[in-house]
Amino acid sequence: MESMILNEIINSERAPEPVGAYPHARRIGDFLFLSGVGPRERGQKAIPGVTLRDDGSIEDYDIVIQTESVFRNIRYVLEDAGADWNDIVDVTVFLTDMKKDFPIVNKLYAEYFAGVHACRTTIEIGALPTPIAVELKVIAFLGNK
Repeated sequence: MESMILNEIINSERAPEPVGAYPHARRIGDFLFLSGVGPRERGQKAIPGVTLRDDGSIEDYDIVIQTESVFRNIRYVLEDAGADWNDIVDVTVFLTDMKKDFPIVNKLYAEYFAGVHACRTTIEIGALPTPIAVELKVIAFLGNK
């Protein structure tokens, strides 16, 4: 007898609209793969914690506000996929300024991920697709759901 592997596209009605041709998440079997999640808010042009110049470049940003918004958006996608925060098993953090932002993001991460014990990698990159300073890529395991 051939077993069927669940293969489902997830799009949240609460998370910000994707900026490209991709879903918020995809469930394959017992794993949920989230696309990169930034701090934008659904239906909003302004980005939480970001002040832009007239030319669209970043004038200033608040990494705390951005990171907390990213965490909230991840929670929306997880919940809308039938998962929760404790199902997270792997996180990749993308920062545009490791020296300035890592200590702050690391502190927030320790608070929000207390008891989760997800694997994590943090990478500094030159830019993200929109004028943001942080983005997370998450994998969750839904074997018990």
